[in-house]
Amino acid sequence: MSNSSQEPEFTIDTLAVHAGRPERTPDGSINPPIVPSSTVHAGGPIGYLRHGNETFEALETTIGAIEAGTATVFASGMAAANAVFDLVPLGGVIVASKHSYAAVGTRLNELAQRGQIELRLVDVTDQADIAAKISGPDKPANLVWIETPTNPLLEICDIAATAKLAHEVGALLAVDSTFMTPARQRPLNLGADIVMHSVTKGLSGHADLLMGATIAKDAEVAKQLHGRRTILGAVPSVFDTFLALRGIRTLTVRIDRAEANAKVLAQLLSEHPKVSKVYYPGLASHPNADVHTTQASGPGFIISFEVGNSASDADRVCESTKILANATSLGGVESLLERRRRWTHENQDVPENLIRVSVGIEDVEDLWSDLKQAIEVLP
Repeated sequence: MSNSSQEPEFTIDTLAVHAGRPERTPDGSINPPIVPSSTVHAGGPIGYLRHGNETFEALETTIGAIEAGTATVFASGMAAANAVFDLVPLGGVIVASKHSYAAVGTRLNELAQRGQIELRLVDVTDQADIAAKISGPDKPANLVWIETPTNPLLEICDIAATAKLAHEVGALLAVDSTFMTPARQRPLNLGADIVMHSVTKGLSGHADLLMGATIAKDAEVAKQLHGRRTILGAVPSVFDTFLALRGIRTLTVRIDRAEANAKVLAQLLSEHPKVSKVYYPGLASHPNADVHTTQASGPGFIISFEVGNSASDADRVCESTKILANATSLGGVESLLERRRRWTHENQDVPENLIRVSVGIEDVEDLWSDLKQAIEVLP
């Protein structure tokens, strides 16, 4: 766990490349080492791999620097999310996006059904709904958990306004910012207390590891999150940690290219007669594009769209692409697409014919040619 909560000296473009490097010494390595040891000599501050590791520290320093907080890395995004949920006392209240990532929604419902928490689901685009759920009816929230944009409907929540509402009742605001990455959105600077990332996705960017991270504004909150990782044993592999750090070095150039492609594809999809709806905050038609532009520096690389009239129509499109892979996950250099409702635990509000696209860094004309021919297999 490394503290980088001070105002950064450099831009994210530079920090992503240079943060977390070893001290400069003659013949010293420019890259941090992989330290594959679960056991360490006594007398130091670590003691054992569950408590920390030099390789973890390099990655945490880097993520903390680019998010302007104190980072802790976990074995997966869900491990990171569960560490945040563990901060809520027994019987406490969590207010959460009703259209959260499917596994997060499943976990929150489990906790509620077991009586461990009271769960209040909100429309994150509706500040009146958020205010009412945070303040009552009988007791205020302990934690507010939002995604913005949401997965996969790309709804936008006003982070600063929601932080103000949460803090008025003493609640923490946690933001899943996986879709945006710190290259586009930095929730701690907007008033959030905790940011969560699935490092598996855009942060590492190469679809070759599983990892999560939390970044906290307050040192005590960061200490508590680190403590949950230690007790629950949710530590990542040191080899995956090294890969994640290597991926972050190209974060901003990857996001720039993928987002540029996404802007083009979103516009072309919106003009296609067999596409009935496109969800993308970079389109003027997006209902909360104005809010998004106040808190993010770009619309990102994720597009969702509805095609045809049925689940089978959407499946047929996904099965007909030659470049885009029909697969789950997102944020890699390769473009992926999938029909989200193929997952039984996906939110039932998601249309059966909705396809989510994670746009990669390929040539945009090749991507559009591939998507267009797949869509046009439909009658």
